[in-house]
Parts: sequence; structure tokens; C-alpha cells
Amino acid sequence: MKDQAAPGDGSAGATTDRLTTRETAERLGVKPETVYAYVSRGQLSSRRAPGGRGSTFDAAEVDALLRRTGRREPSPVNGDLVFRTGITLIEGDRYYFRGVDATELATHYAYEAIAEWLWTGELRPGTRFTAPAEALAAARRAVGALPAHSGSTDRLRVAVVAAATADPLRFDLSPQAVLGSARSLIPTLVDALPTSAGAPTTTRHEAASQTPGLARRLWPKLTAHPADAASLTVLDAALGLLIDHDLAASTLAARVAASAHAHPYAVVSAGLGVLEGPLHGAASGLAHRMLVEVLERGSAAPVVADHLRTGRRVPGLGHRLYTAEDPRARTLFALLAQVPQAAPALAAARDVVTTTARHTPLHANVDLALAVLSVSSGMSVEAGETVFAVSRTAGWIAHALEEYGERPLRMRPSGQYSGPRPPQPLPGPGSATA
Repeated sequence: MKDQAAPGDGSAGATTDRLTTRETAERLGVKPETVYAYVSRGQLSSRRAPGGRGSTFDAAEVDALLRRTGRREPSPVNGDLVFRTGITLIEGDRYYFRGVDATELATHYAYEAIAEWLWTGELRPGTRFTAPAEALAAARRAVGALPAHSGSTDRLRVAVVAAATADPLRFDLSPQAVLGSARSLIPTLVDALPTSAGAPTTTRHEAASQTPGLARRLWPKLTAHPADAASLTVLDAALGLLIDHDLAASTLAARVAASAHAHPYAVVSAGLGVLEGPLHGAASGLAHRMLVEVLERGSAAPVVADHLRTGRRVPGLGHRLYTAEDPRARTLFALLAQVPQAAPALAAARDVVTTTARHTPLHANVDLALAVLSVSSGMSVEAGETVFAVSRTAGWIAHALEEYGERPLRMRPSGQYSGPRPPQPLPGPGSATA
């Protein structure tokens, strides 16, 4: 049911139309249930339709609410949660950061510059992040108190919490404050990690005088092998390539936290909690173990056969967003080809791809490339996960900055209850549901 606008009124949204619930939901880009939630919160007023069939809403009031809440949220497609973001586009087996080919950015600029590009839309070559003394001291104390068997992601999670306690202004969600927290948090995470046993020491002056910045500081946390220019180039490119990848599971968790106006440290904590899963950030560890076994056995054939025989996926292969080789893997493989000590592990990775192709046409993904880097550089099994976590911190912050500008708590799905219908009798001690 619609009343017509007054003749001659051409102003957008300034009408006296009455909209049905369905029309209101379509205009706002939400479900009808959300429309009634707006009414209950006092954000919309409704009027009973003639005849008592449903409610109607003033079109001008609806348009005003749309302007206040910002961009429309697209309806879910194929059961997936979909909403607009201006950070990363994945299209045609390539991916782009703010419209620029991400692989080109990663091979031409250091990690810090790419992070700034994601955060601000400005490219600032030569940018270097610095860890505040108080936050770093707190993070190192907290990390140092963990059991010796703790993993790198355990250390990173603790370091984030410790750094947060050292930042009394962390609840300031203005863009500049969030950026300030991000620029200090990322180097704090790296510098709080323990140095690998036997790693050569580098003076502060030497570290500051060499590039790339964050990659050079991260390297001795991952391996005792001395850093050479070619290997540092691979590590820095890996950091740049992994900064963001659209709405991966950890990024969605980060955005949900930001939607509740959690401070940036809490946003990063949410992302880290999801990243540790074996199907996400920890996947490179499985590929690392596989490559070590291939090198030990001298061929990929028996290793791949073991995986297929037991029904396991071959690690480091396939990606749901790419039909061909993961562009991140392709870029890292090209750079690893310039590292002499990476040749055996790189050949083993190619052997895995070729051997598996006889059974199923799967291409290499970034986890396999990270495994080549970690195996050839004497890094631990979880080194790829560490690189992933440090890098993706910048992406989570970029998404948090976007989400802080959206309507709070917009990602509030409704559960489809499948339990026993009430009323049920009060259970006694020792009772259990059937």
C-alpha cells in the first residue's frame, strides 16, 4: 500500500509515502524482523495499516534512518554473509588492495607501506613502525611468564592483552587514535617474541640502517639462520601479501568485535582466536611437515599416496576463491627461486603439485609457499602461522576502521531454535535432555 507523493515534489527521499514492512525492509536492505527491531528501539515509528493488516512506515523517516545508518547492507547470497568493503577485491584469480594489484604492491613496497595503504589510502614508502617502551616491556614480561612449550600464537595473544593494558586511551575509536594503536601494536608483537636460540644479534643502529624494517626484526624470531637480502625480500613480500584476503574467518571475527565497538586490541585478539585453527592460519604448519617428509623420503609420491589413502587433504593445495594457482603462492615461488638454499624445498613443493595433479587438478596455495620459506630457512613448524598472524593484524585493523563507521551491532543473526518446545518441567538433580 502506497500513498502518492505531492505533485511537483522532486526531492529524493522527501515524500509522504507510506511503505509496507516489506518495502521498508527492501529500502533499508535488511530483513523485516530488523524493521520491527528499529521500531522497538525507537528508531522508526509505525502505523497500523487500514484493515489491521500489518504496519506502515513513513518513507521520509525511513530515508532519514538510511542516511544515519550509512550504506545499505546487501542481502545474503547463497547463504553467505555479504556486506560492502573497500579494502580487498578478489576477482579473476587475482586480488587487489584498494583497487591496486596486491602482488605488485608486495613486490615493490615494504609491509609497513602497504599497511598504511590499507588503513589510509595513502602510500607512504619508508614508513617504519616503533614499539612504545612501556607497551613492549609489559608484553615481554607477559610473554616471558608463559610455559616454555607455549606456541607463537599463544605468545602473540598474551602480548596483545599486555600491550592493551599499557594503553589507557585504547577505548578512543577515532581513526587517528586507532591508527596510532595499530602502528605501535604491530612492532610490539614482533619485538615481544623471543629470539630464536643461536640467532645472531643485531644492534639497534644496524637494524635501523637496513631494510626491510619489520621483516628484519621478525626474522631472528623465526630462525637462527643469518638473514640474507634475498630471504628478507621473501619474508617482507609474504608479510605484504598476507595483510588481507577479504572476509576470511578471522577477519569476520574481527569485524564482529569491531561492530560491538571493541577497542582495536580486542579486535586483534578476536582475529587471533580464529586464526589458530588448522583450516586457517595454522594450515602452513601441515604443509611444512609434509615438505619435510618429502625431502626425507626423496619423493612426493609416497607422501601424497599416504594422504590420499587415509582420506586426508594434501596440505598446501587448492583454494576456494581461486581456480588457478593462488597469486600469493605464485609471487612467493618466484621470489624463492632467487634464494639458493630454497631450491630443494621448492623442488619438493613442485613435486607435490605435479604428483597430486595425477589424481586431482589442485594448484598451490600460499600455505605451500610459506612452507617452502620455513623449511628452507630452518624455521619451526609454526613459523608460517607467526608470519600470517603478524601480517594479518594490519588487515584486521583496516576492517575495524571500516566497521567503526557502520551501524553498531549490525551483524546480529537470529538463531533457529531446534530444542524442545516450552513449557518443559523443571529438571531435577541428575536430569538430562533426551
